Amino acid sequence: MRDEMLQEINRHAEQEYPEECCGMLLGKRRADDSEVEHVIAIDNSQGENRKRRFLVTPEQYRQAEKEAETMGSELLGFYHSHPDHPAIPSTFDTDHALPWFAYLIVSVMNGKSGDATVWTLWEDRSRFDQVGLDVKKGIHAVRQ
Repeated sequence: MRDEMLQEINRHAEQEYPEECCGMLLGKRRADDSEVEHVIAIDNSQGENRKRRFLVTPEQYRQAEKEAETMGSELLGFYHSHPDHPAIPSTFDTDHALPWFAYLIVSVMNGKSGDATVWTLWEDRSRFDQVGLDVKKGIHAVRQ
């Protein structure tokens, strides 16, 4: 992921504060890491409690897959913000995530973006593992 993409996510998170923002990560998946090539901001479709929840609709998901295909990429995962909370997955995040995607979470404290972390869900959906984020080399699948 290039630094400007992370900055784009940070701006989106700050603009949506105090509500959660969300978006899609498109790029190339490789054996030991993935490279994010495109970041697409989407509307948080959550109807209630947007300060603590985000929702990606099936229509938004299908559109992201179409855009990825058009760009010669694939949907690698999603990003969202945690307003006034750390950049770690919540129980809600764990309950609604899918194990084949990466989840980038950015913490926004008092309207200013801070830590950004990337997580992958175990196949049995029991917990997340944090993975490395390198703004020059991509998202590394090496478990920390």
